[in-house]
Amino acid sequence: MARTPIHIREIDHIVLRTADAQRLRAFYCDLLGCSLEKVQAGVGLTQLRAGRSLIDLLESRNEAGVKARNMDHFCLRIEPFDAEAIGAFLRAHGVDPGTVESRYGAEGEGPSMYVNDPDGNVVELKGPPRNQ
Repeated sequence: MARTPIHIREIDHIVLRTADAQRLRAFYCDLLGCSLEKVQAGVGLTQLRAGRSLIDLLESRNEAGVKARNMDHFCLRIEPFDAEAIGAFLRAHGVDPGTVESRYGAEGEGPSMYVNDPDGNVVELKGPPRNQ
């Protein structure tokens, strides 16, 4: 087993695709106790607070695609986040890390990259927020 520079702290967020964000928002908020965190109407994204994590609802215009694959991606919070070491490690094992960009997560804006697992699931690897 290779020594990995990736140390998972927790799940930061998951992103679910939906044809009806209001219906899912009502389910997660009214029934399961989540609260509204943020709405990014321009990209069709509703973010719900679920304890220390987020559940993001991404509106999809293609209902057939939603039923076929309703999870867009999930995000793992990595600490420490050494983008160069993580990228080199992944490439050495045949995994193409995406570019590191600043993205919003459960703790705020911070660096992240996307990778695909062997089954094609998208996994976001996220570092600490900029304010830490």
